[in-house]
Amino acid sequence: MPVSPTILPVIDLLNGQVVRGMAGQRSEYRPIVSRWCDTSQPMDIAIALREQFGFRRFYVADLDGILRQRPNIDAYQQLSEQGFELVIDAGIVDAISAQPLLRHPQITLVAGLESLATPQGLRDLLQQTDPSRWVFSLDLKQGQPLATTDWPNDPATIAQTAIAAGITQMIVLDLHDVGMGTGGSTADLCRQLLQSHPQVSLTAGGGVRNLRDVAHWQELGVSQVLVASALHDGRISPDDWQRYSAFQSAIQS
Repeated sequence: MPVSPTILPVIDLLNGQVVRGMAGQRSEYRPIVSRWCDTSQPMDIAIALREQFGFRRFYVADLDGILRQRPNIDAYQQLSEQGFELVIDAGIVDAISAQPLLRHPQITLVAGLESLATPQGLRDLLQQTDPSRWVFSLDLKQGQPLATTDWPNDPATIAQTAIAAGITQMIVLDLHDVGMGTGGSTADLCRQLLQSHPQVSLTAGGGVRNLRDVAHWQELGVSQVLVASALHDGRISPDDWQRYSAFQSAIQS
């Protein structure tokens, strides 16, 4: 039986604030409006979600780092000091820029397809640092890889290339789904990857509407599900999440 997936709540950062992602149209992102918090400050959002849902681990998509090479390192530091574990995509392109973050054991870094120009760049990262500290993000938009021509043009082949380089954790995310309530469009790709590479821990998401979508990812064998809007809008409530988690724990024990 597949392990019940853990929701990995998403913090999208832009201009130092938490924003609401919408279909990857980053110029349209605006500060988040959440029923659990009155501000869009990263610390306030993280604490509110911890208090309401019990979340202590977050995926941080730092658009200031990805787009402008100005990662919000102070925000990471403050969140880490409060006991949060972070999976951070800051647009890292080489081992040198990763070193300040790798000093913090509670931080896992994302090697994003969007940021890495070549497969060799990924191999260099994994050879020069601890491979277990990295998650590869298979970044897509409407099914097409967000990559240069130095990568294969097929998502499954890109994933295989990353796994051959030493990746054991992977995110599959189509930006076109983000914030759009699609339920996610990468199920077939995730199923294919899990069948071909069952040793890889897979995180998926984008467009998750409710706990039925979370259960759908569970049936595929996905380890974690990225969620943002459904949490802040209340479509997944703390009570619902508690009951769902308790039920899944009971049937798997």
